[in-house]
Amino acid sequence: QVQLVESGGGLVQAGGSLRLSCAASGHTFSSYNMGWFRQAPGKERDFVSAISSSGSITDYADSVKGRFTISRDYARNTLYLHMNSLNPEDTAVYYCAAGSSIGTWRRGVYRYWGQGTQVTVSS
Repeated sequence: QVQLVESGGGLVQAGGSLRLSCAASGHTFSSYNMGWFRQAPGKERDFVSAISSSGSITDYADSVKGRFTISRDYARNTLYLHMNSLNPEDTAVYYCAAGSSIGTWRRGVYRYWGQGTQVTVSS
């Protein structure tokens, strides 16, 4: 029912910034809690950030708190991840997801997933 398409990844120098976007199809975007996850080569997929359906509650992994900001644009059915002060440890494929609960959204169980976008941070 919901299609998610990430974009905005690329190559950036350490200390730089990127904004990832996740465009959602359909007309029920506002009903879903949404999140961002990332997976580095040879590693497990890890929680990055999440936002409630209303946008009033946000959550961040300790590794990105203070550097990344999650937001959503209801008019454009789009989820964003603003990433600042990037370092090489942020290099990963970033995935957006929709349809978890606030109580479990860190665990990676969502109804829908995007295809991912590559973020590479050089030293």
